[in-house]
Amino acid sequence: MEKKNIFVLIQELETQMGHIHSELGGLKLVIKELLEENHRLSLENEQLRKILKREVNPAEFENPVAIQPQPHVKDEEHGEDVVGEGYDNLARLYHEGFHICNVYYGHLRTEGDCLFCLSFLNK
Repeated sequence: MEKKNIFVLIQELETQMGHIHSELGGLKLVIKELLEENHRLSLENEQLRKILKREVNPAEFENPVAIQPQPHVKDEEHGEDVVGEGYDNLARLYHEGFHICNVYYGHLRTEGDCLFCLSFLNK
């Protein structure tokens, strides 16, 4: 073999290794995203199992977060108190393990209670 031939072969090999390296980097990013999604889905699955258990055995579940009574709105026409349906929905979402605050709205609560959500519910 000539010296030029060996040099060309080494350059080709180096180019191929560069392509393989970039493909490996892309695969690492995909694996990272899949692991993060798997973790998020596992947490969500665990929360949903807890909710299912509560609904199947409601007598065994005790409410872990004490929230102030729901605000009442006066019905001008009949002079009666009406509980806000939107408030009920937000409280239900919060107790199912989701954020209702404007900072993390709709994300799964993974670290216990959120002070933003609680302050929003207590307004």
